[in-house]
Amino acid sequence: MPHALGYARVSTPDQDISGQLARLKDAGAQRTFHDVVSGKTFERPGLAALMDYAREGDALMVVRLDRLGRSLKELLRIVDEMKERGVALVSLEEKIDTSSAAGELVFHVFGAIAQFERRLIAERTRDGIKAARAEGRNPGRPGLDREKLEAALVLVQSGLSPTKAAKQVGLGRSTVYRELAASIDAQPNSP
Repeated sequence: MPHALGYARVSTPDQDISGQLARLKDAGAQRTFHDVVSGKTFERPGLAALMDYAREGDALMVVRLDRLGRSLKELLRIVDEMKERGVALVSLEEKIDTSSAAGELVFHVFGAIAQFERRLIAERTRDGIKAARAEGRNPGRPGLDREKLEAALVLVQSGLSPTKAAKQVGLGRSTVYRELAASIDAQPNSP
């Protein structure tokens, strides 16, 4: 008997996967698999387990195509592998079901549009950086304000927590902690 198998993915542990899992269950997924890894990573144990579990006639359900793969090349590879095994892809957001010829065509069109969009964004970003440099501006993250950092370190030495010191001088907490760790590493070892 064919199964509807759900697959969910988030990029970082602080992102909530429960919304995807609930949508998949509501759509009829009888079993779900998930990963907490960046889409750029090809090693996904949850997806691998799903592929091992899936049988001919099953359907792999995702909330959105970008949860399955970040690039058109990767999506096509996964869908081709599933097709060879007789497993269909169902994407809830894009309303795609590759078990039909029309659904497969729509999948390819959506995948190509998504790839096109990503390339356009990258080109616009490169053009914006080039234009900013031509105008004498240096795009990107501003340099670290050494005076603020020194002030934060003085506050920490006087007993304030690194988090409160960072907030008081307007720096990121991780910046202060990183500098504290670097200053500890830079100190000579005592006998």
